Amino acid sequence: MDATFSLILLLLFLWSLFSQRLAHVELTAPVAFVLLGLLLSQGIGVLDLAPSPGTVKTLAEVTLAWVLFTDAARLSFRALRPELGLYVRLLLLGLPMCIGLGTLLAMGLLPGVSGWAALYVAAALAPTDAALGATMMVDPVVPTRIRRLINVESGLNDGIATPFVVLALAGVAAAGSTSDTHTPGGALVELAIGLIYGTVLGLVAGWGLRHALRKGWATEDVAGSGVLALALLSYTSAIAIGGNGFVAAFVAGLAFGSTHGAPQRVLLFVEQTASLFSVLVWLLFGAVLVPAAFDHLTWQAALYAVLSLTVVRMLPVALSLAGSGLDRKTVLFVGWFGPRGLASVIFALLAVEELAPPAWQTIVPVVACTVLLSVLAHGITSSPLAQRYGKASAVTGAPPAGPAENELPIRGMGAGSISGRRRGGRDGRT
Repeated sequence: MDATFSLILLLLFLWSLFSQRLAHVELTAPVAFVLLGLLLSQGIGVLDLAPSPGTVKTLAEVTLAWVLFTDAARLSFRALRPELGLYVRLLLLGLPMCIGLGTLLAMGLLPGVSGWAALYVAAALAPTDAALGATMMVDPVVPTRIRRLINVESGLNDGIATPFVVLALAGVAAAGSTSDTHTPGGALVELAIGLIYGTVLGLVAGWGLRHALRKGWATEDVAGSGVLALALLSYTSAIAIGGNGFVAAFVAGLAFGSTHGAPQRVLLFVEQTASLFSVLVWLLFGAVLVPAAFDHLTWQAALYAVLSLTVVRMLPVALSLAGSGLDRKTVLFVGWFGPRGLASVIFALLAVEELAPPAWQTIVPVVACTVLLSVLAHGITSSPLAQRYGKASAVTGAPPAGPAENELPIRGMGAGSISGRRRGGRDGRT
């Protein structure tokens, strides 16, 4: 185990040395570490990753809690106000339609899948991850408002989809158990407690940090560690009082960010820590989850994966953006760049740990296949489609494409390394 851990640390260090060079061949961190996990575990067999169920669950839960908190806390609502209507359309209209359409498709296409299981598949695959299209996200030829639209959607839809995933997992677990300790009704109560508790905690903590910094009681050098602890505290303490920790982490991040209690450079420490854990999740996905899932892969699951990345994503986006003033090329561009990434992987890991094998073996392969296909398809098309769309936008008179004030950082280590090319070598969010 020491040799395996040392190898993982070596891979992380080597990536930090050559990430900028690898960015020139469009190789982002998710792609690199998924392929490394597959190669080292299945190809040459030197990576023996057999973590205990408790280790996998802890890693997945901690990573998701940190990601949900930081994605929410880093948003600047003032900067988002000019395009608020577009965000509302995508998140409050497009996302529910995506989950609904995905659920109906799963019930009709996947054999032996119940209504709860179909809802889980749809909700787990609804969140997008802008990091998988990192080349496009930092390409100045693409109008800034479109890049920001895709990035903000990616930052918020995982938090909005989380309650649906939690509710669906509770339904699947209850259907396969004679115990009534964890039911959909109980999950709803936990979600409500997490919502209220997370809001209060985020507001109080944000006000407290802002006051401490203003009075000189705290320094920004130490505040980063405090916010890191707060992000995890919002998860653990919510569970301790009977609430849902993921929802609490997300709404605590929203509330904390709304108080302007922490400068962006303070949140950077939390983002970088979450990024380290996310890389481990990607490696685990390639080394453990993909091989296990593909042992139970069916043609129906593969077909669902293709439809999930196309029709299930693009049709709701087109319907939600109808009448928004965006042209057809832009709607298609936004619809295609809905990569499935880190949140979906973590939801799959949680399903493996919480459900009995017969239950997860019918639904997790669908999620794993979709994410793997997305890693490849969106990674390959990111740069050429960005160039093609950007040139078409310039011809039709789209808004200037240069960097904008308060532009949001992009999740994923690859994004930071690529963005450094445009920002004079300074890495963004990793």
